[in-house]
Amino acid sequence: MTDAQLLMQCHTVLPGHRARSPAEMFAAMAAWCETHHVAHDVYGNGELIEQFENKIAALLGFEAAVFCISGTMAQVTALRLACEDRGSSLAALHPTSHILVHEKSNYQLLGHFQAVQTGDRQRPWTADDLRAIPDKLGAVAMEVPMREIGGQNPSWSELEAIKAHCHERGAHLHMDGARLWEATAAYGRSPREVAAGFDSAYVSLYKGIGGLGGAMLAGSASFVARAAEWFRRQGGNVIHRSPYVVSAAMQFDERMAAMPAYFRRTQWLYDLLRDYPALRPNPASPQANMLHVHLPVSRERALEIRNRVAAEHRVWLFGRAAHAALPNTAVVELYVGDNLLALPDERVAQAFDLLCAALGE
Repeated sequence: MTDAQLLMQCHTVLPGHRARSPAEMFAAMAAWCETHHVAHDVYGNGELIEQFENKIAALLGFEAAVFCISGTMAQVTALRLACEDRGSSLAALHPTSHILVHEKSNYQLLGHFQAVQTGDRQRPWTADDLRAIPDKLGAVAMEVPMREIGGQNPSWSELEAIKAHCHERGAHLHMDGARLWEATAAYGRSPREVAAGFDSAYVSLYKGIGGLGGAMLAGSASFVARAAEWFRRQGGNVIHRSPYVVSAAMQFDERMAAMPAYFRRTQWLYDLLRDYPALRPNPASPQANMLHVHLPVSRERALEIRNRVAAEHRVWLFGRAAHAALPNTAVVELYVGDNLLALPDERVAQAFDLLCAALGE
């Protein structure tokens, strides 16, 4: 049985939002389109998409925003343009940057810019990490929060120091805001406050929001217009963006309103995890409505346990598992969304009881 089939048969799912079948999603989209009299855009021109782009730009405090078919295309394009503007091809990236870890060397093979890694892989950036780079930087790309280290963020004062440093040295500061919405509740700040001081920002329309896919790139009007032209040149000029925009727009306000509740549930989850010393959360305290949990077994054993618990108890504990630094240890990710929010406390505890019983075998 495949992972997807195991997941579908589970009555209890810990991570993420409730998955909709294609039929459910398309039916909800159709009903929303009918209610709101939605017409297709044509190559990005249309009332729905333009209103949604303006909404995202205003929410983040930028002049403009433009839809892009993927964050992968949006980010390397933004950084290349930023480096051109600043007269340096160097872009500073954290070692866990999505561009370095997940994008198959696209920035390098396509000649977008040159990357210089800085900072400790296990810690968020500091302004001192950037000060240690003696070269002229065209751009600095900062993920908020940092997914590969459990959703960690710098402190608010450190984030402000990073913004000030980039401004002082004349480097374009770009936000990888794939999970920006998740960071706002932990900071106790609005998206506009978090984005203030950044020169551009990318946000996802599917990760925390639950849309079908796609991204928005926000910045100055001229910067966004140039990026939009390069999206077209790179094959991103799909004739109808409306399916992606509808799937995000129809639930955007609801998801945004729920972010504080997701974070409070994450805080509760940390309290529960104190009863399970075999499960080691990272970070030590929540900084977004996501976390990593370190397990005292190999990655292969962790996946075996997940699948056996799913088959025998119809409980889905986590999604992916990765090798951790120490031998015979693994790390799994928990995104706290609708599923954990809706589950009774005792059901969550029972799920962790099953996990720890299996770990002890």
